[in-house]
Amino acid sequence: MNISKSKKLTTIGMLCALAYAAVAFGRIPLILFLKYDPKDVIITIGGLIFGPLTSLAITVIVSVVEMFTISTTGILGCVMNIISGCSFACTAAFIYKKKRKLSGAILGLLCGWGCQVVVMMLWNYLIAPIYMGYPREAVIKLLLPAFLPFNLIKGGLNASITMLLYKPIVTALRHSNLMESRHNNLKQQF
Repeated sequence: MNISKSKKLTTIGMLCALAYAAVAFGRIPLILFLKYDPKDVIITIGGLIFGPLTSLAITVIVSVVEMFTISTTGILGCVMNIISGCSFACTAAFIYKKKRKLSGAILGLLCGWGCQVVVMMLWNYLIAPIYMGYPREAVIKLLLPAFLPFNLIKGGLNASITMLLYKPIVTALRHSNLMESRHNNLKQQF
């Protein structure tokens, strides 16, 4: 049984809506002005199900919709969201696509976490002075005490919550016939 294109698009559309809702209603202040939202969890689950290109597509769609509706950070914030989301979700999905087992999922999520931390430290160094209107020296002083712990916490939450939610979401999608049943899937998934 092959999942139809319309069912796949429906599922991706639902994941986009859930990721946007996570941004709109799920922001939690963590450090200074930095807020955590769980959209990367939903984006990553989409990537684990359908592959890294789906993670990219959901990230771009949600970030652009966010930019035009609720964000106050403009195009630079949108770019930062895309880079952050893709560095985590696409990395995790790519590794899981190569090794569709629990160990592949764990490795992918850990690598995604590390990639997101490194990439966001670099992008915060390069882009945050423009985007925040602060001198680069002020941003450099925030890298270790603010940006690093924020990205470590964010990545850890993303990886942990993804591990907790992946199986129940996949089970629900299978029961609603939006995904292949486990019997028809030759590759073992976690």
